[in-house]
Amino acid sequence: MNYSQTIDYLFSSLPTFQQVGADAYKPGLERITEFCRHLGNPQRNFYTIHVAGTNGKGSVSHILASVLQQAGYQVGLYTSPHLKDFRERIRVNGEMIPKQRVVNFVDKNQAKMEELDLSFFEMTTAMAFDYFAHSDVEVAVIETGLGGRLDATNVIVPLVSVITNIGKEHTELLGSTIAEIAREKAGIIKKSVPVVVGERSEEYNGVIEEVAAGLKSQVIYAQDWFECKQCEPCGALQHLLVTRMDDKKVFDVKLDLMGCYQPANVVTATAVVDYLHESSPLTISIRAFIEGLESVIESTHLAGRWQILSESPFVVCDTGHNSSGMKYVGEELSRMAKEYKRQICVVGVSGDKDVEAMLAQMPKQAYYIFTQASIRRAMPADTLLAKAQAAGFEGEAVASVAEALAKAKEMATAEDMIFVGGSNFVVAEIL
Repeated sequence: MNYSQTIDYLFSSLPTFQQVGADAYKPGLERITEFCRHLGNPQRNFYTIHVAGTNGKGSVSHILASVLQQAGYQVGLYTSPHLKDFRERIRVNGEMIPKQRVVNFVDKNQAKMEELDLSFFEMTTAMAFDYFAHSDVEVAVIETGLGGRLDATNVIVPLVSVITNIGKEHTELLGSTIAEIAREKAGIIKKSVPVVVGERSEEYNGVIEEVAAGLKSQVIYAQDWFECKQCEPCGALQHLLVTRMDDKKVFDVKLDLMGCYQPANVVTATAVVDYLHESSPLTISIRAFIEGLESVIESTHLAGRWQILSESPFVVCDTGHNSSGMKYVGEELSRMAKEYKRQICVVGVSGDKDVEAMLAQMPKQAYYIFTQASIRRAMPADTLLAKAQAAGFEGEAVASVAEALAKAKEMATAEDMIFVGGSNFVVAEIL
């Protein structure tokens, strides 16, 4: 098979959660454990950092990878979903896995993958481990796909586990309450391996502490170690003051990721970096930390996080896709409302989301163009419009993302701004 045929095979033979939702979810570690054994357990050949959470895990993972690269390490980064290219999921020092390596891996292991009836995510996870091992990766940042306890990535034993925060998501798979979801995500905690919690909350602190205590693992609340204050923007960079709480030392840093939610991610990542430098075999200088924050996009090619696409009219997109993520988007839009005459929001969501909770976070004074991505999971634009109108939003429905964005640009003047989001898939189609 060539690369195109290989990708077609993967997407047609091994259903993806990205495309079909819960039908593609195969909980349990038996299949991935057996497949990794078949590959020679490549995940044991490098240090790992395991990142879970409802929101921010992608940004935190990319920040950590950038800092580690600046520290001089050969760094693997495994994330999901991808926006444009399947190979975005698997990177070494920011570079995507070569097409031929994807082809070779599938050719060599196709029979075993089919024998084990692997899910798409299980196959992709094992491919990442194998590629990292053959690329002399020294440390890999591994982002969970869904949940934690039964996620395919949970076969690793990391230097440190990370849980950014916990909100309601995938309730049909992870549980109907925050406590139940927290227990699933806390499943990444390993015996005697510390866990860094990005944002503390009375709703789930107790669950994480209970799981950690049973495994004799330290719980590090990032907010107890560091705080981050936003200053005036510095061109295309955020200007941040990061304070270490124990000695009040202040780090004056720049971050190339925009969005009012990023300081929380910086606090989480900084606590992880501090722990790694002080208590692991890794050495990370202050220079590497500062330069890593300033070059996240350049080093890792992260896209879709409050990404500015145009200045006139101002067009920005964000991949926030649940009520917690949309809360940050809504806050950013509300903050920017005074700068523009009108806000036009192009929004589409997946059918399995709590739409009412997501809409509740968005500004009602904006004009909405509701749309749907070209995937099976997408909620029909007309359905989304009806739900939004019932909640008091003004707008219209446009069938495709491209047409919706074109309509928004046609409506907008130089004094208006356009936001595009609600779903990874909507953002993927406009990038």
